[in-house]
Amino acid sequence: MAIHNKSHSNHALMSLNKLRKDNTWKQKSSDDFEKPKEVKIVHSIRDCCDFLRELPDESVQLICVDPPYNLELTGWDIYDNYIKWASKWIDEAYRVLSKSGNMVIFGGIQFRDAKSGDLIDIIHYVRHHTRFKLINTITWYYKNGMSAHRYFANRHEEIIWLAKTNDYYFDLDSVREPYLEEDLKLALKDKRLNPENTMKGKNPTNVWQIGRLNGNSKERVGHPTQKPVEIIDRLIKSLSYPGSVVVDFFAGSGTVGRVCIMEGRHCLMCDNDIASKEFFAKHLELMRNSGQSTAYKEIENISDFFNTDKD
Repeated sequence: MAIHNKSHSNHALMSLNKLRKDNTWKQKSSDDFEKPKEVKIVHSIRDCCDFLRELPDESVQLICVDPPYNLELTGWDIYDNYIKWASKWIDEAYRVLSKSGNMVIFGGIQFRDAKSGDLIDIIHYVRHHTRFKLINTITWYYKNGMSAHRYFANRHEEIIWLAKTNDYYFDLDSVREPYLEEDLKLALKDKRLNPENTMKGKNPTNVWQIGRLNGNSKERVGHPTQKPVEIIDRLIKSLSYPGSVVVDFFAGSGTVGRVCIMEGRHCLMCDNDIASKEFFAKHLELMRNSGQSTAYKEIENISDFFNTDKD
């Protein structure tokens, strides 16, 4: 049985399209902002909730976190009541986000026990106890992974994208993917597509095929759950703008900080493991060795971070 596309009867979508056609609604992009000459970085070793309480209200554009999953594989990954703990940083995250701000959370939905850190539980809490908007679930698909004998081998992780309000920042043009030549010809013939946008490239959709980091990857700095630069880069470019503030309060290896330096975003990082500083130092070394700019200023205190003049 055919399932018809009912997007034409979605009144919210119709209203947005009308605003676009009337030229009274325009989404800002990175072109509307200037990159700072020097990025400001805070890298604290402390509890995430204590860290968040020091941030001013509505001072952050993007929160990008890969929290512990409560799999009890190491000391920092054990919580008796995971969602009770997570609710504390979720609530603080909502407070510190700007009205155009976004939050992305890495996770999974394959955990068997109720007390585990499951994105389903986080989504349930967000929907029933906060005013966050769930904009997208993103599937990160990779071909390389562990084998399995008691279940189908896992080859993906999920990312949820939350926004504080409906007036959230999203720069699709910054992350469009180029069409193959033949595909571009066909797309330009499709009357449903805007030719100007088509020439910019295609929407990467919410399924991203990006390989996990192998043990011998040149990006590796030693952290066991390090995420690829490519996936963090796509999130930071599309959901924050040059000169804005990005926060990662489960900094781990510091990949978010690395990408912020690359893309001209100020960054606040926090982790309760002192090794996080060593991992981030290796990121900086890798950047220097590859000829990438590492122009940043490390600031000790959060108050100084927000009190200094922005470039």
